[in-house]
Amino acid sequence: MPERFTVTTPIYYVNDVPHIGHAYNEVATDVLARWHRMRGDDTWMLTGTDEHGQKIMRTAAANGVSPQDWTDRLVETAWIPQLELLNIANDDFIRTTDERHKIGVRIFLERLKEAGYIYHGEFEGQYCVGCEEYKTPNDLVPGTGEFEGQLVCAIHSRPVETVREANYFFKLSEFGDRLLALYDERPDYVQPEHVRNEVRQFVKQGLNDLSISRNTFDWGIKVPWDETHVVYVWFEALLNYITANGYGVDDERFERRWPATHIVGKDIARFHAVIWPAMQMAAGLPISDHVFGHGWLLVGGEKMSKSKATGIEPRQITEVFGVDAFRYYFMSAIAFGSDGSFSWEDLDARYHSELANGLGNLASRVIAMVHKYCDGVVPAVDADDDIQSLVTDAVGRADTAIDRFAIDEAVDAAMSIVERLNGYITEQAPWVLAKDDAQRDRLAAVLASNVHGIGAAAILLAPVMPESAQKLWAAVGGEGDVLAQPIREAHAWQGTGRVSTVPPLFPRIEQAQPAT
Repeated sequence: MPERFTVTTPIYYVNDVPHIGHAYNEVATDVLARWHRMRGDDTWMLTGTDEHGQKIMRTAAANGVSPQDWTDRLVETAWIPQLELLNIANDDFIRTTDERHKIGVRIFLERLKEAGYIYHGEFEGQYCVGCEEYKTPNDLVPGTGEFEGQLVCAIHSRPVETVREANYFFKLSEFGDRLLALYDERPDYVQPEHVRNEVRQFVKQGLNDLSISRNTFDWGIKVPWDETHVVYVWFEALLNYITANGYGVDDERFERRWPATHIVGKDIARFHAVIWPAMQMAAGLPISDHVFGHGWLLVGGEKMSKSKATGIEPRQITEVFGVDAFRYYFMSAIAFGSDGSFSWEDLDARYHSELANGLGNLASRVIAMVHKYCDGVVPAVDADDDIQSLVTDAVGRADTAIDRFAIDEAVDAAMSIVERLNGYITEQAPWVLAKDDAQRDRLAAVLASNVHGIGAAAILLAPVMPESAQKLWAAVGGEGDVLAQPIREAHAWQGTGRVSTVPPLFPRIEQAQPAT
């Protein structure tokens, strides 16, 4: 019986076009999903767009269109094309304007109301439209520049608004002890550790009830028992994880796909690790498997942001380096869970040293030698014991790293094979062995070891670089789709016994940074 692995990105707010911060999350989630598929797990990856709320309404009005027209345009021209550009193999894409989402939200709300977790009350607070969130004093920092002398949102660097409303509330305050118990009983529920500690500290300070409706604008899902209110965008958005897989409508599908693992940015981990599990507890649902809050991409020391003019669109990079190199760089250069700084110089250096000169050059040299010395036939001998042991160890380390969401460590394990083989070739000097008939057996072992190691590396790198790995896999005699190979058995792969010419996988690039 295959294990279930349901994994989600957050749903992205469509007030603007996506940048590489969004792409980072999408690629990471895709790598995890592809890896689990190659394990044979019953895998389902969900992504989508968050399309309601005050910020969307204001953005649409500023552009002279309706909110629906605005979201339709951005989804069709920017967000779905980005998934296609980055070769994201998601199984589903949900929009919060989908009818299935609206139906599920209403069912969920009715169940919470019947259970006594929703009431009507009045509230006044400091609201950041950019975050679509009420802020506590600890969330605000002194403004600079035009906002000097004011308190601003720490994320958007803009003043908050004082909002006074009579809304419906969710009794979040009743779940503090149960949440702390959850964190104790399942220490791997919120990861990495520094995010878990921040979440725990937030809950220990005491929780306030959550305002879950708005009546000052109408762009949202109507509260089913009071259509003068729309559901608070964050409360409604979190429900996409269950409305996409049949909640309240298709029990069999829901049972198959739930619970899920959520891959989110650390700035929204609080929503996913505090509000969302409390909502699940209130509704009597199984709690999500994991919430992983990864770090930010930093450009010039600041978080990637369109509003701060630090946003870089993925196409600016993929047009220069290619899609697989984009995916490889962001999955290997940054410890997943920590902040990471992006620079064109670092991308260029890693591309040439690790991909062009490392993996690409290794493959072309080995395949050329098998053609030259063995007429393209891979010697039918076992790999050297030390190479076989290294490959087996790398496969195990990579797979274990994925269980810890340490994608960068999994990539490092795969690339340790490449690094060792490049050194191994220098040590063994097959071009010297080929000149001595007495060394034919040694030459055969060296070439077989290299081909075997490259094939295993291709399997391990397939979730990260699907297109390049497939070309590499086919070139060393792998049969079929590399993504169909059992990844935990990558060290034991067997192929056709023949190599074919490999196309240039990572050609040298003269001008790394596009002209501005």
